Amino acid sequence: MNSTNSQTPVITIDGPTASGKGTIAHRVAQVLGWSVLDSGALYRLSALACLDRGVDTADEAAVAAVARELDVQFKGEHVLLEGRDVAARIRDEEVGNLASAIAPQMPLRNALLARQRAFRCGPGLVADGRDMGTVVFPDAPLKIFLEADVAARAERRCKQLKEKGFSANLANLMKDMEARDHRDRTRSVAPLCPALDANTIDSSTLSIDETVSAVLDLWSRTPESKTGTRA
Repeated sequence: MNSTNSQTPVITIDGPTASGKGTIAHRVAQVLGWSVLDSGALYRLSALACLDRGVDTADEAAVAAVARELDVQFKGEHVLLEGRDVAARIRDEEVGNLASAIAPQMPLRNALLARQRAFRCGPGLVADGRDMGTVVFPDAPLKIFLEADVAARAERRCKQLKEKGFSANLANLMKDMEARDHRDRTRSVAPLCPALDANTIDSSTLSIDETVSAVLDLWSRTPESKTGTRA
């Protein structure tokens, strides 16, 4: 990360699965005219590529090799893996669960770290994930930890899946989320937790617009927002 990149402002939005961080990150970035990093997509893409290639995900070196060689392009709502739009496939629960399972592997995390930091370019970046504020961008001037109770998150995910034409069972989704939350929070490598200087927002009863407004209000209070970096 060069000196120019290190001076580019970043807003990190971390939180558990289905907390709405991706939607909020895109909306905040749109208002500010900034770029977006969906770090979870990189882990999901790695998981999907391993599935498609029949890679043994217990082989950490093999998983990391897949991640390093990913041919990926992000074009708006389209996510291209080796030229194929896999935006819908990477949101499949099987892929999400596998991504959560391989995420603690240090070789994989090291393989993706440089890729994630390369997204930092002017005028600014909104990065969402699970360790954006704690590991990837620890110098970010604004760090958000977005949380919501598991029932609210399961209902949101169930609605999203049904709107996209997928079958979904609320009870099963809640069970999967609780298991994923436990795995993400207790893993030895970069566990899901707020950065010490993060601002926690509970979106359980907030609308998308209300959550976006809360993030933008916090950004407006930072010294960096006064230096002309905000669109």
